[in-house]
Amino acid sequence: MGCDTLVALPPATHDRITLFAKNSDRPPRECQRIVQLRARRPPSGSPVRCQYLEIPEVAETATILGSQPYWLWGLEHGVNEHRVAIGNEMVFAREPLGAAGLTGMDLVRLGLERARTAAEALAVMTDLLERYGQGGSGQAHVEWPYHNAFLIADPVTAWILETSGRHWAARRVAEVGNVSNGLAIGVDWDRGSNDLTDFAVAQGWWSSDAGPVDFTAAYADESGVPPNLAGARRRRAGALLAAARGHVTPATMRGILRDHYDAGPVHRRREFEDPQFFSLCMHADPLDNTTAAMVARLPADPSAVGTAWVCPGSPCVGAFLPCYVEGTVPERLARGDAEAHRESPWWRMRELLTLVERDFERWGPLVRARWDVYEAALAREATGVEAEAETVRRSGRASAAAALLTAFMERTVDTYLAETERLARELGG
Repeated sequence: MGCDTLVALPPATHDRITLFAKNSDRPPRECQRIVQLRARRPPSGSPVRCQYLEIPEVAETATILGSQPYWLWGLEHGVNEHRVAIGNEMVFAREPLGAAGLTGMDLVRLGLERARTAAEALAVMTDLLERYGQGGSGQAHVEWPYHNAFLIADPVTAWILETSGRHWAARRVAEVGNVSNGLAIGVDWDRGSNDLTDFAVAQGWWSSDAGPVDFTAAYADESGVPPNLAGARRRRAGALLAAARGHVTPATMRGILRDHYDAGPVHRRREFEDPQFFSLCMHADPLDNTTAAMVARLPADPSAVGTAWVCPGSPCVGAFLPCYVEGTVPERLARGDAEAHRESPWWRMRELLTLVERDFERWGPLVRARWDVYEAALAREATGVEAEAETVRRSGRASAAAALLTAFMERTVDTYLAETERLARELGG
């Protein structure tokens, strides 16, 4: 029931390049794979099968890099070849949902496949939402349809989109923005479904003489939702972004995704009633854990390399790996299903987390220190490889640049898996 998504637009970042970040909080042992979905040109009139229904295909789709729960068609978060990034959040709204419709993960993938800008993605997703509605369970073993919120970004623009059934409100982000697991758009929406106010009035959720609807006040349903689920996390992420405004870096975003309030990147056990029980890096087993994360760098210069730093598993005990839509993402990152398997990087990281969880205060700092050294060295190497790839690309050799990035990704996965094995052995695994 978790997730947090953040964005810092160029005025707020150190190098004036948009940064997008997402923690995906899902069932603790639900494998998420890093997948690359290539652009395609399907036959005219052919349908595409989403999770629970078919919809018409489009003439052409974009190449995507994203994080995909093993059993789903859609994505928790991702970025496409046009530097559009999208992440979704479960939210709680009043309208009932059925067993068939588009899931939030469907809408993330469809927005990435069909849009070249954040504004286009917003239009694509809201059109599909109004036409087909939301529905179908977002959980593999529980029948639980849910409403969604989204953060949509590109190199110059970002939008927050919140939904209730087929209704929606969207607000443009000024410099920094973040979403969590509750509706938060009030009367400050910039765009909305045509009957957004009228429907709320008809339902008795809003007064006819009160002007444009306050989306959260009218549509939110917090009955049965833990009061500490989303509010503190939203405020925490917003405060960390605000404190870094003007000099946000990918490392800043990775640090926010690893945050456990006063415990920083090291998880500290808390009672369920504690307002800080649900942290940005979530450890709420058996409810939810952070099971994947991403930080995407979205440059406006088409010759610059866009980077998606991906983390299989919990970011506080793992590392972010640089991946590139322009290259070929290693197939090994896409391995994994319902059963634990040593060939799956995600399951190997799940094993490491289990070892750390025996004594987080003892093992957490050791593992974090090792990954910090590894990640810092990787970031330096990535800077050099990306600069070389940009030089090659500007000389007109796009395929050679892609080959450089592909080879770097393969080396990175090799070293990452080797370090994971060393850490597991040291912890007695």
